[in-house]
Amino acid sequence: MTFLKIAVVAGALMAGASTVQADCATDGEIAAYVASYLALEPAKALVPEGTMEDALCTQEKLVAAMTAHLGPVIGYKAGLTSTRAQEMFGATEPVMGVLYDKMMLEDGAEVPVNFGARPIFEADLILVVGSDAINAATTPEEAIGHISAVHPFMELPDVVYAQGEPISPVTLTANGVAPRMGVLGAGIQVDDSAAMLEALAEMTVTVRAADGEVLSEAPGKAVLGNPVNAALWLMSKGLTFKEGDLISVGSIGPLIPPAKAKGMATVTYSGLPGDPVVSVTFK
Repeated sequence: MTFLKIAVVAGALMAGASTVQADCATDGEIAAYVASYLALEPAKALVPEGTMEDALCTQEKLVAAMTAHLGPVIGYKAGLTSTRAQEMFGATEPVMGVLYDKMMLEDGAEVPVNFGARPIFEADLILVVGSDAINAATTPEEAIGHISAVHPFMELPDVVYAQGEPISPVTLTANGVAPRMGVLGAGIQVDDSAAMLEALAEMTVTVRAADGEVLSEAPGKAVLGNPVNAALWLMSKGLTFKEGDLISVGSIGPLIPPAKAKGMATVTYSGLPGDPVVSVTFK
């Protein structure tokens, strides 16, 4: 399924039976946003007074413009998947965006502390789609059977929007849920799907600064009861996965300013096989 079709289907679902044509951001507004993004400068919010249908239409246009700079779309992301995040942004459900090829960094990567216009970082997790059959799944137990691997993942989003601009489910959806970079840890193969499903819910995800200070700690179940539910939510909005797609499940804990990491951040996934760790150095 093309991203255009995803946007149309999801927009129809979110807008109910409305037949009103989406009021997308203009080509000029998209170009201005892309220019600000590339220059690491704050931008005006996209469709701040719009509907979710407008936001999805705008996201589709923005993705077409951004792939020239960030590479092809390699997966999708669910954002605002925790109750805390939804309360912070006035959301009643998650939002969806995209993952680009060039945003992925290796574990231990070094990035500037000011890597974006309004940079933040968060503990996250990547699910790798092992089979197109996942699209028929209706429960976490069915979905995990079609996940081939999970990866520790520290996302480094960039809100981009300038101070004072509205940051809402609509404006976040419009910019693809703030993608900039992400540090991808080694994959953990899913050999026992039932055991992995339980581990994902019960794991403890801890973010630490360079001096060992705990910046956040949250269970896997903070993400919609189980991170695999992020995949189900995305599919419920009309998204169709294919083998090899990456799925970012959303923040497992709060959004953190890079300065709080004191030069380096690590995320530990206690309860996943091997208790994996992923890290990034902020220069």
